[in-house]
Amino acid sequence: MKKTALLKKLILDKDILIMPAAYDAVSSMIIEQVGFKATTISGHATSATMLGKPDLSLITLTEMANHTRNICEAVNIPVLVDGDTGHGGVLNVIRTVKEFEKAGAAGLFIEDQTFPKRCGHLEGKQVISTDEMVAKIKAAADAREDPDFIIQARTDALAVHGIEEAIDRANIYREAGADLLFVEAPTTKKEMIKVNKEVNGPTVAIQGEGGKTPLLGVMELEDMGYAVVVYPGSALYAAAWAVRGVMDELIRTGTTKGYMDRMHNFSSFNELMGLEKFLEKENSYLKELLK
Repeated sequence: MKKTALLKKLILDKDILIMPAAYDAVSSMIIEQVGFKATTISGHATSATMLGKPDLSLITLTEMANHTRNICEAVNIPVLVDGDTGHGGVLNVIRTVKEFEKAGAAGLFIEDQTFPKRCGHLEGKQVISTDEMVAKIKAAADAREDPDFIIQARTDALAVHGIEEAIDRANIYREAGADLLFVEAPTTKKEMIKVNKEVNGPTVAIQGEGGKTPLLGVMELEDMGYAVVVYPGSALYAAAWAVRGVMDELIRTGTTKGYMDRMHNFSSFNELMGLEKFLEKENSYLKELLK
């Protein structure tokens, strides 16, 4: 099954789809190896890992597409990509869809913030008009070559205009052709329940540690009606914490020996990377020379 069709099936399945976000190829491989059926790439994590900068529209389309290509080539599970605002107007949205399709993504999401956008859980957001976002969604849907390529529409209107406006926008975006809908940053369980009662289409929950939305169990989110739950920063936050830990250990003690029980070693990391498989393939072509 194509990755696009598989992602669509997973979204529409009765069980909620859990999508931890990968911040690089290694993290995407771990997500797959643990057993998750799909992953996503967040602009928040990409801006941090590629630039060491916050999520403030600093990542370009070319950088994001290259990052996506590397991750998509590392795994066999579908990858949903953060398309930010589409990187501009409707013509930019068209190019964004085409670049992500070529990179191997199974879908993308675009949001209705003005440019430059900011992380959805920060203050000071602004949104474009509903009509302008509708035009972007229609352009994205028309631009995809694979009809199963997922178009997710995100609205940040809740923080700017309130929950009623956000729900209205989500339903309009669905009518415009969005396959998946995301009302960003509800701050209470009551708001989350209301979103799922009143939005007419599959919905996404975001579970960001330290963000505005309550952290809930997967089954509770499923019971609320969410089709997908995304963990945009969990892998990156844990990795950054671990790197700080081992560096603190090294500068304090002059060795990493005391941290070995919390990290891979050379051999186990090579196993994670599938080194033996690559060497076997190399040797299969060089076997005559190796005799």
